[in-house]
Amino acid sequence: MASLLFLNILPLLVLAAPAAATAAGKCAAPLDVGSTVRVLHAFGPCSPFRSSTSASGGSSSWEDALIKELQASDASRLLFLSSLAAGRSSVPLAPGRQLLQIPNYVVRAKLGSPPQTMLVALDTSNDAAWFPCSGCLGCPASAAFSSSLSSTFRQLPCGAPQCSQAPNPTPCSSASDSASACGFNLTYGSAAIEAGLAQDSLALASDVVADYTFGCLQRVTGGGATLPPQGLLGLGRGSLSFLSQTNSLYSSTFSYCLPSFRSLNFSGSLRLGPVGQPKRIKTTPLLSNPRRPSLYYVNLIGIRVGGRTVSIPSSALTFDPATGAGTIVDSGTMFTRLVASAYAAVRDEFRRRMAKVAGAGNLTTLGGFDTCYDGPAAASASAVPTVTLMFSGMNVTLPSENVVIRSSSGSITCLAMAAAPDNVNSVVNVIANMQQQNHRLLFDVPSARIGIARELCTA
Repeated sequence: MASLLFLNILPLLVLAAPAAATAAGKCAAPLDVGSTVRVLHAFGPCSPFRSSTSASGGSSSWEDALIKELQASDASRLLFLSSLAAGRSSVPLAPGRQLLQIPNYVVRAKLGSPPQTMLVALDTSNDAAWFPCSGCLGCPASAAFSSSLSSTFRQLPCGAPQCSQAPNPTPCSSASDSASACGFNLTYGSAAIEAGLAQDSLALASDVVADYTFGCLQRVTGGGATLPPQGLLGLGRGSLSFLSQTNSLYSSTFSYCLPSFRSLNFSGSLRLGPVGQPKRIKTTPLLSNPRRPSLYYVNLIGIRVGGRTVSIPSSALTFDPATGAGTIVDSGTMFTRLVASAYAAVRDEFRRRMAKVAGAGNLTTLGGFDTCYDGPAAASASAVPTVTLMFSGMNVTLPSENVVIRSSSGSITCLAMAAAPDNVNSVVNVIANMQQQNHRLLFDVPSARIGIARELCTA
Protein backbone atom coordinates (compact mmCIF):
# COMPACT_ATOMS: atom_id res chain seq x y z
CA MET A 1 0.00 0.00 0.00
CA ALA A 2 2.67 2.44 0.99
CA SER A 3 4.50 2.19 -2.32
CA LEU A 4 1.46 3.14 -4.34
CA LEU A 5 0.52 5.98 -2.05
CA PHE A 6 3.98 7.50 -2.08
CA LEU A 7 4.04 7.12 -5.82
CA ASN A 8 1.22 9.61 -6.24
CA ILE A 9 1.72 12.44 -3.79
CA LEU A 10 1.34 15.61 -5.81
CA PRO A 11 0.44 19.27 -5.57
CA LEU A 12 -1.12 21.31 -2.86
CA LEU A 13 -2.56 24.40 -4.52
CA VAL A 14 -3.72 27.23 -2.29
CA LEU A 15 -5.13 30.68 -2.73
CA ALA A 16 -3.65 33.89 -1.46
CA ALA A 17 -5.08 35.20 1.81
CA PRO A 18 -6.97 38.48 1.42
CA ALA A 19 -4.81 41.22 2.86
CA ALA A 20 -7.73 42.86 4.62
CA ALA A 21 -8.61 39.72 6.56
CA THR A 22 -5.01 39.18 7.58
CA ALA A 23 -4.56 42.81 8.61
CA ALA A 24 -7.69 42.67 10.72
CA GLY A 25 -6.31 39.73 12.64
CA LYS A 26 -9.06 37.39 11.51
CA CYS A 27 -6.57 34.76 10.48
CA ALA A 28 -5.06 34.25 13.92
CA ALA A 29 -4.60 30.57 14.70
CA PRO A 30 -5.62 29.39 18.19
CA LEU A 31 -3.26 27.14 20.10
CA ASP A 32 -3.49 23.36 19.89
CA VAL A 33 -4.55 21.91 23.23
CA GLY A 34 -3.97 18.45 24.70
CA SER A 35 -4.67 15.90 21.96
CA THR A 36 -6.76 18.30 19.88
CA VAL A 37 -5.08 19.81 16.83
CA ARG A 38 -6.56 22.78 14.97
CA VAL A 39 -7.25 22.27 11.25
CA LEU A 40 -7.12 24.81 8.43
CA HIS A 41 -8.43 24.43 4.91
CA ALA A 42 -5.33 24.74 2.73
CA PHE A 43 -7.26 26.54 -0.03
CA GLY A 44 -9.01 29.03 2.25
CA PRO A 45 -8.59 32.79 2.54
CA CYS A 46 -6.19 32.50 5.49
CA SER A 47 -3.97 29.77 4.11
CA PRO A 48 -0.29 30.48 4.83
CA PHE A 49 0.61 29.19 1.40
CA ARG A 50 0.37 31.14 -1.83
CA SER A 51 -0.49 30.24 -5.40
CA SER A 52 0.74 32.08 -8.45
CA THR A 53 -2.53 31.30 -10.21
CA SER A 54 -4.56 33.00 -7.48
CA ALA A 55 -2.26 35.99 -7.49
CA SER A 56 -2.93 36.55 -11.15
CA GLY A 57 -6.60 35.76 -10.99
CA GLY A 58 -7.69 38.72 -8.89
CA SER A 59 -9.54 38.70 -5.60
CA SER A 60 -13.02 39.11 -7.10
CA SER A 61 -13.06 35.63 -8.62
CA TRP A 62 -10.92 33.62 -6.23
CA GLU A 63 -13.76 31.30 -5.20
CA ASP A 64 -14.74 30.69 -8.82
CA ALA A 65 -11.13 29.81 -9.65
CA LEU A 66 -10.99 27.55 -6.61
CA ILE A 67 -14.13 25.67 -7.61
CA LYS A 68 -12.88 25.02 -11.12
CA GLU A 69 -9.34 24.12 -10.00
CA LEU A 70 -10.43 21.67 -7.33
CA GLN A 71 -13.09 20.04 -9.47
CA ALA A 72 -10.49 19.35 -12.14
CA SER A 73 -8.05 18.16 -9.48
CA ASP A 74 -10.60 15.74 -8.07
CA ALA A 75 -10.95 14.05 -11.44
CA SER A 76 -7.29 13.08 -11.40
CA ARG A 77 -7.38 12.10 -7.74
CA LEU A 78 -10.18 9.67 -8.56
CA LEU A 79 -7.82 8.01 -11.02
CA PHE A 80 -5.42 7.49 -8.16
CA LEU A 81 -8.03 6.21 -5.68
CA SER A 82 -9.49 3.86 -8.27
CA SER A 83 -6.06 2.40 -8.95
CA LEU A 84 -5.54 1.81 -5.23
CA ALA A 85 -8.89 0.15 -4.74
CA ALA A 86 -8.37 -2.11 -7.73
CA GLY A 87 -4.88 -3.05 -6.60
CA ARG A 88 -3.14 -1.90 -9.75
CA SER A 89 0.54 -1.14 -9.53
CA SER A 90 0.45 1.87 -11.82
CA VAL A 91 -1.81 4.86 -12.30
CA PRO A 92 -2.96 6.05 -15.73
CA LEU A 93 -2.46 9.76 -16.26
CA ALA A 94 -5.06 12.15 -17.61
CA PRO A 95 -4.07 15.02 -19.93
CA GLY A 96 -3.12 18.37 -18.45
CA ARG A 97 -1.98 19.15 -14.95
CA GLN A 98 -1.62 15.95 -12.94
CA LEU A 99 -3.10 16.34 -9.47
CA LEU A 100 -3.38 12.77 -8.30
CA GLN A 101 -3.39 13.39 -4.58
CA ILE A 102 -4.41 16.71 -3.12
CA PRO A 103 -4.86 16.90 0.64
CA ASN A 104 -7.02 19.93 1.33
CA TYR A 105 -6.44 20.38 5.07
CA VAL A 106 -3.33 21.18 7.07
CA VAL A 107 -2.34 21.01 10.74
CA ARG A 108 0.67 22.21 12.70
CA ALA A 109 3.21 19.51 13.49
CA LYS A 110 6.49 19.91 15.32
CA LEU A 111 9.39 17.79 14.17
CA GLY A 112 12.78 17.33 15.80
CA SER A 113 14.58 18.53 18.95
CA PRO A 114 14.29 21.44 19.37
CA PRO A 115 10.97 21.31 17.49
CA GLN A 116 10.55 22.84 14.05
CA THR A 117 6.99 23.76 13.11
CA MET A 118 5.66 22.38 9.83
CA LEU A 119 2.20 22.82 8.28
CA VAL A 120 1.47 19.33 7.04
CA ALA A 121 -1.35 18.09 4.87
CA LEU A 122 -3.72 15.42 6.23
CA ASP A 123 -4.77 12.49 4.09
CA THR A 124 -6.89 9.53 5.19
CA SER A 125 -6.00 7.62 2.01
CA ASN A 126 -2.25 7.80 2.59
CA ASP A 127 -0.11 5.98 5.14
CA ALA A 128 3.41 7.30 5.43
CA ALA A 129 4.49 10.76 6.52
CA TRP A 130 7.15 12.70 4.66
CA PHE A 131 8.79 16.10 4.89
CA PRO A 132 11.07 18.07 2.56
CA CYS A 133 14.48 18.18 4.23
CA SER A 134 17.07 20.94 4.05
CA GLY A 135 19.32 20.59 1.07
CA CYS A 136 16.61 18.85 -0.96
CA LEU A 137 17.16 19.63 -4.61
CA GLY A 138 13.96 20.59 -6.42
CA CYS A 139 11.70 20.59 -3.34
CA PRO A 140 9.03 23.29 -3.02
CA ALA A 141 10.36 26.72 -2.08
CA SER A 142 8.86 26.65 1.39
CA ALA A 143 9.94 25.66 4.88
CA ALA A 144 12.11 22.57 4.98
CA PHE A 145 13.05 20.43 7.95
CA SER A 146 16.65 21.05 9.04
CA SER A 147 17.69 17.60 10.19
CA SER A 148 21.18 18.82 11.16
CA LEU A 149 19.63 21.06 13.82
CA SER A 150 17.79 18.20 15.52
CA SER A 151 19.62 16.24 18.22
CA THR A 152 17.16 13.33 17.92
CA PHE A 153 17.23 12.86 14.15
CA ARG A 154 18.62 9.61 12.78
CA GLN A 155 18.58 7.88 9.44
CA LEU A 156 17.38 4.29 9.35
CA PRO A 157 19.62 1.59 7.87
CA CYS A 158 18.42 -0.55 5.01
CA GLY A 159 18.45 -3.51 7.39
CA ALA A 160 15.81 -1.91 9.63
CA PRO A 161 12.36 -3.58 9.54
CA GLN A 162 10.72 -0.23 8.65
CA CYS A 163 12.80 -0.10 5.48
CA SER A 164 10.96 -3.07 4.03
CA GLN A 165 7.69 -1.18 4.62
CA ALA A 166 8.88 1.91 2.75
CA PRO A 167 7.84 2.52 -0.85
CA ASN A 168 10.26 1.04 -3.37
CA PRO A 169 13.20 0.78 -0.95
CA THR A 170 16.72 0.34 -2.20
CA PRO A 171 17.54 -3.25 -1.22
CA CYS A 172 20.61 -4.12 0.79
CA SER A 173 23.11 -5.58 -1.66
CA SER A 174 24.58 -7.87 0.99
CA ALA A 175 24.49 -8.62 4.69
CA SER A 176 27.40 -6.25 5.22
CA ASP A 177 25.43 -3.50 3.49
CA SER A 178 22.54 -3.66 6.00
CA ALA A 179 23.94 -0.75 8.00
CA SER A 180 23.83 1.67 5.05
CA ALA A 181 21.05 4.27 4.94
CA CYS A 182 17.61 3.17 3.81
CA GLY A 183 16.81 5.00 0.61
CA PHE A 184 13.95 4.85 -1.84
CA ASN A 185 13.19 6.23 -5.29
CA LEU A 186 9.76 7.23 -6.55
CA THR A 187 8.40 8.33 -9.89
CA TYR A 188 5.11 9.92 -10.91
CA GLY A 189 4.37 11.30 -14.34
CA SER A 190 7.49 13.23 -15.36
CA ALA A 191 8.67 13.73 -11.79
CA ALA A 192 10.89 11.60 -9.60
CA ILE A 193 12.01 11.86 -6.00
CA GLU A 194 14.79 10.41 -3.92
CA ALA A 195 14.33 10.13 -0.16
CA GLY A 196 15.74 8.52 2.91
CA LEU A 197 13.83 6.84 5.70
CA ALA A 198 14.43 8.53 9.03
CA GLN A 199 13.18 8.88 12.60
CA ASP A 200 12.74 11.87 14.87
CA SER A 201 10.40 13.26 17.52
CA LEU A 202 7.01 14.31 16.14
CA ALA A 203 4.52 16.36 18.13
CA LEU A 204 0.90 17.18 17.43
CA ALA A 205 -0.59 19.53 20.04
CA SER A 206 0.80 18.50 23.46
CA ASP A 207 1.68 14.92 22.59
CA VAL A 208 5.22 13.98 21.57
CA VAL A 209 5.89 10.77 19.65
CA ALA A 210 9.52 9.70 19.92
CA ASP A 211 11.27 7.96 17.02
CA TYR A 212 8.55 8.63 14.48
CA THR A 213 9.38 7.05 11.10
CA PHE A 214 9.01 9.28 8.02
CA GLY A 215 10.45 9.99 4.61
CA CYS A 216 13.05 12.75 4.33
CA LEU A 217 12.96 14.13 0.78
CA GLN A 218 16.40 14.69 -0.72
CA ARG A 219 15.86 15.26 -4.44
CA VAL A 220 12.87 16.01 -6.66
CA THR A 221 13.08 16.34 -10.43
CA GLY A 222 10.41 17.21 -12.96
CA GLY A 223 7.70 18.62 -10.71
CA GLY A 224 8.86 19.58 -7.23
CA ALA A 225 6.69 22.70 -7.14
CA THR A 226 3.62 20.46 -7.12
CA LEU A 227 4.41 18.77 -3.80
CA PRO A 228 2.62 19.77 -0.59
CA PRO A 229 5.07 22.47 0.50
CA GLN A 230 5.81 21.33 4.05
CA GLY A 231 4.97 17.66 4.01
CA LEU A 232 2.16 15.19 4.53
CA LEU A 233 0.81 13.12 7.43
CA GLY A 234 -0.96 9.89 6.49
CA LEU A 235 -4.02 8.89 8.52
CA GLY A 236 -4.56 5.56 6.80
CA ARG A 237 -4.28 2.17 8.50
CA GLY A 238 -1.01 0.86 7.04
CA SER A 239 2.09 -0.09 9.02
CA LEU A 240 3.84 3.28 8.57
CA SER A 241 0.71 5.38 9.14
CA PHE A 242 0.22 7.77 12.04
CA LEU A 243 -2.42 5.45 13.51
CA SER A 244 -0.14 2.43 13.48
CA GLN A 245 2.87 4.27 14.87
CA THR A 246 0.86 5.87 17.69
CA ASN A 247 -1.43 2.96 18.51
CA SER A 248 -0.22 2.75 22.11
CA LEU A 249 -0.97 6.46 22.58
CA TYR A 250 -4.19 6.95 20.61
CA SER A 251 -5.58 3.40 20.26
CA SER A 252 -6.03 3.86 16.49
CA THR A 253 -8.90 6.28 17.09
CA PHE A 254 -9.35 9.83 15.86
CA SER A 255 -12.01 12.23 14.70
CA TYR A 256 -12.02 15.46 12.76
CA CYS A 257 -14.33 18.34 12.00
CA LEU A 258 -13.44 20.02 8.72
CA PRO A 259 -14.11 23.73 8.21
CA SER A 260 -15.34 25.23 4.98
CA PHE A 261 -12.76 26.59 2.55
CA ARG A 262 -14.24 30.01 3.37
CA SER A 263 -13.15 29.71 7.00
CA LEU A 264 -10.88 32.52 8.17
CA ASN A 265 -8.89 30.59 10.78
CA PHE A 266 -7.87 27.23 12.21
CA SER A 267 -11.45 26.53 13.20
CA GLY A 268 -11.58 22.82 12.46
CA SER A 269 -10.10 20.20 14.75
CA LEU A 270 -8.37 16.85 14.68
CA ARG A 271 -9.06 15.00 17.95
CA LEU A 272 -6.67 12.14 18.66
CA GLY A 273 -7.44 9.11 20.81
CA PRO A 274 -10.68 7.74 22.34
CA VAL A 275 -10.83 10.37 25.11
CA GLY A 276 -13.18 13.24 24.36
CA GLN A 277 -14.85 11.62 21.38
CA PRO A 278 -18.64 11.96 20.99
CA LYS A 279 -20.56 9.60 23.26
CA ARG A 280 -23.68 9.70 21.12
CA ILE A 281 -22.96 9.45 17.44
CA LYS A 282 -24.52 7.48 14.62
CA THR A 283 -22.12 4.88 13.26
CA THR A 284 -21.72 2.52 10.35
CA PRO A 285 -19.41 -0.52 10.13
CA LEU A 286 -15.91 0.09 8.83
CA LEU A 287 -15.15 -2.43 6.11
CA SER A 288 -11.75 -3.78 5.10
CA ASN A 289 -10.35 -4.57 1.71
CA PRO A 290 -7.46 -7.03 2.31
CA ARG A 291 -5.83 -5.87 -0.91
CA ARG A 292 -6.04 -2.23 0.16
CA PRO A 293 -6.40 -2.30 3.96
CA SER A 294 -5.56 1.38 4.45
CA LEU A 295 -8.66 2.77 2.72
CA TYR A 296 -11.74 3.51 4.83
CA TYR A 297 -14.54 1.55 3.20
CA VAL A 298 -18.15 1.88 4.36
CA ASN A 299 -21.38 0.30 3.14
CA LEU A 300 -23.41 2.90 1.25
CA ILE A 301 -26.77 1.24 0.59
CA GLY A 302 -28.78 4.06 -0.97
CA ILE A 303 -29.23 7.79 -1.56
CA ARG A 304 -32.30 9.96 -1.11
CA VAL A 305 -32.88 13.29 -2.82
CA GLY A 306 -35.51 15.22 -0.93
CA GLY A 307 -37.79 12.49 0.38
CA ARG A 308 -37.30 10.08 -2.50
CA THR A 309 -34.88 7.17 -2.60
CA VAL A 310 -33.42 7.22 -6.09
CA SER A 311 -33.06 4.06 -8.14
CA ILE A 312 -29.42 2.98 -8.19
CA PRO A 313 -28.23 -0.41 -9.52
CA SER A 314 -26.99 -2.51 -6.60
CA SER A 315 -23.75 -3.15 -8.48
CA ALA A 316 -22.91 0.57 -8.19
CA LEU A 317 -22.87 0.40 -4.39
CA THR A 318 -21.92 -3.17 -3.49
CA PHE A 319 -18.62 -3.66 -1.67
CA ASP A 320 -16.35 -6.10 -3.50
CA PRO A 321 -12.77 -6.53 -2.21
CA ALA A 322 -11.79 -8.43 -5.34
CA THR A 323 -12.41 -5.46 -7.62
CA GLY A 324 -12.13 -2.64 -5.08
CA ALA A 325 -15.75 -1.65 -5.70
CA GLY A 326 -17.66 0.09 -2.95
CA THR A 327 -17.56 3.40 -1.09
CA ILE A 328 -14.68 5.06 0.73
CA VAL A 329 -14.51 8.10 3.00
CA ASP A 330 -11.65 10.36 1.89
CA SER A 331 -10.36 13.65 3.29
CA GLY A 332 -8.34 14.61 0.22
CA THR A 333 -11.07 14.68 -2.45
CA MET A 334 -13.03 17.94 -2.48
CA PHE A 335 -16.31 16.92 -4.14
CA THR A 336 -18.11 13.58 -3.76
CA ARG A 337 -17.71 11.31 -6.76
CA LEU A 338 -20.19 8.54 -7.50
CA VAL A 339 -20.11 5.64 -9.93
CA ALA A 340 -21.69 6.88 -13.16
CA SER A 341 -25.04 5.13 -12.75
CA ALA A 342 -25.37 6.27 -9.13
CA TYR A 343 -24.54 9.85 -9.98
CA ALA A 344 -26.99 9.89 -12.91
CA ALA A 345 -29.81 8.82 -10.60
CA VAL A 346 -28.99 11.50 -8.01
CA ARG A 347 -28.47 14.19 -10.65
CA ASP A 348 -31.70 13.46 -12.49
CA GLU A 349 -33.81 13.62 -9.33
CA PHE A 350 -32.03 16.80 -8.24
CA ARG A 351 -32.74 18.38 -11.63
CA ARG A 352 -36.37 17.26 -11.51
CA ARG A 353 -36.90 18.99 -8.19
CA MET A 354 -35.00 22.12 -9.14
CA ALA A 355 -37.09 22.44 -12.32
CA LYS A 356 -40.07 23.12 -10.05
CA VAL A 357 -38.34 26.00 -8.23
CA ALA A 358 -39.53 29.33 -9.59
CA GLY A 359 -36.59 31.60 -10.36
CA ALA A 360 -33.99 28.81 -10.24
CA GLY A 361 -32.86 29.83 -13.69
CA ASN A 362 -31.55 27.86 -16.61
CA LEU A 363 -29.67 24.60 -16.32
CA THR A 364 -26.02 25.34 -17.09
CA THR A 365 -22.50 24.16 -16.33
CA LEU A 366 -19.47 25.48 -14.44
CA GLY A 367 -16.11 23.84 -15.02
CA GLY A 368 -16.70 20.12 -14.60
CA PHE A 369 -20.06 20.52 -12.87
CA ASP A 370 -22.96 19.58 -15.13
CA THR A 371 -25.90 20.59 -12.93
CA CYS A 372 -25.82 24.34 -12.28
CA TYR A 373 -28.45 27.08 -12.17
CA ASP A 374 -28.09 30.78 -12.91
CA GLY A 375 -31.21 32.11 -11.16
CA PRO A 376 -31.31 33.86 -7.75
CA ALA A 377 -33.76 31.34 -6.23
CA ALA A 378 -31.28 28.49 -6.73
CA ALA A 379 -28.95 30.14 -4.22
CA SER A 380 -31.59 29.93 -1.50
CA ALA A 381 -31.05 27.14 1.01
CA SER A 382 -34.77 26.43 1.07
CA ALA A 383 -34.81 25.77 -2.68
CA VAL A 384 -32.10 23.13 -2.59
CA PRO A 385 -33.35 19.57 -1.95
CA THR A 386 -31.58 17.70 0.81
CA VAL A 387 -29.43 14.72 -0.06
CA THR A 388 -29.41 11.79 2.38
CA LEU A 389 -26.58 9.28 2.31
CA MET A 390 -27.95 5.95 3.54
CA PHE A 391 -25.33 3.73 5.18
CA SER A 392 -25.71 0.47 7.04
CA GLY A 393 -26.89 1.51 10.48
CA MET A 394 -27.24 5.25 9.87
CA ASN A 395 -28.54 7.92 7.53
CA VAL A 396 -26.76 11.26 7.07
CA THR A 397 -28.90 14.08 5.70
CA LEU A 398 -26.82 16.85 4.19
CA PRO A 399 -27.99 20.48 4.40
CA SER A 400 -27.74 22.73 1.39
CA GLU A 401 -24.23 23.96 2.28
CA ASN A 402 -22.98 20.40 1.78
CA VAL A 403 -25.06 19.77 -1.34
CA VAL A 404 -24.35 22.79 -3.56
CA ILE A 405 -21.42 25.09 -4.28
CA ARG A 406 -22.06 28.72 -5.14
CA SER A 407 -19.96 31.08 -7.22
CA SER A 408 -18.44 34.06 -5.43
CA SER A 409 -20.98 36.41 -6.99
CA GLY A 410 -23.85 34.12 -6.05
CA SER A 411 -25.07 34.05 -9.63
CA ILE A 412 -24.44 30.33 -10.26
CA THR A 413 -25.28 27.42 -7.96
CA CYS A 414 -24.08 23.88 -8.73
CA LEU A 415 -24.70 20.41 -7.39
CA ALA A 416 -21.37 19.73 -5.66
CA MET A 417 -21.07 16.12 -6.79
CA ALA A 418 -19.98 14.46 -9.99
CA ALA A 419 -19.50 11.16 -11.74
CA ALA A 420 -16.13 9.64 -12.47
CA PRO A 421 -14.56 11.37 -15.48
CA ASP A 422 -14.86 9.67 -18.84
CA ASN A 423 -11.28 8.39 -18.78
CA VAL A 424 -11.73 6.61 -15.43
CA ASN A 425 -13.41 3.21 -15.32
CA SER A 426 -14.14 3.74 -11.65
CA VAL A 427 -16.01 1.35 -9.37
CA VAL A 428 -15.35 3.45 -6.28
CA ASN A 429 -17.72 5.97 -4.71
CA VAL A 430 -15.83 8.65 -2.78
CA ILE A 431 -17.50 10.57 0.06
CA ALA A 432 -15.44 13.75 -0.13
CA ASN A 433 -14.59 16.56 2.22
CA MET A 434 -17.13 19.14 1.05
CA GLN A 435 -19.88 16.73 2.03
CA GLN A 436 -18.04 16.14 5.34
CA GLN A 437 -17.58 19.82 6.24
CA ASN A 438 -19.22 20.93 9.49
CA HIS A 439 -19.63 17.32 10.60
CA ARG A 440 -17.63 15.39 13.18
CA LEU A 441 -16.30 12.17 11.62
CA LEU A 442 -15.13 9.52 14.06
CA PHE A 443 -12.71 6.83 12.86
CA ASP A 444 -12.74 4.06 15.47
CA VAL A 445 -10.54 1.35 13.98
CA PRO A 446 -10.53 -1.08 16.99
CA SER A 447 -14.35 -1.12 16.97
CA ALA A 448 -14.43 -1.15 13.14
CA ARG A 449 -16.81 1.76 12.82
CA ILE A 450 -17.08 5.26 11.41
CA GLY A 451 -19.39 7.79 13.04
CA ILE A 452 -20.85 11.02 11.67
CA ALA A 453 -22.52 13.81 13.62
CA ARG A 454 -23.46 17.36 12.67
CA GLU A 455 -21.08 19.90 14.26
CA LEU A 456 -20.33 23.51 13.43
CA CYS A 457 -16.58 23.73 12.95
CA THR A 458 -16.36 27.01 11.06
CA ALA A 459 -15.84 30.01 13.29
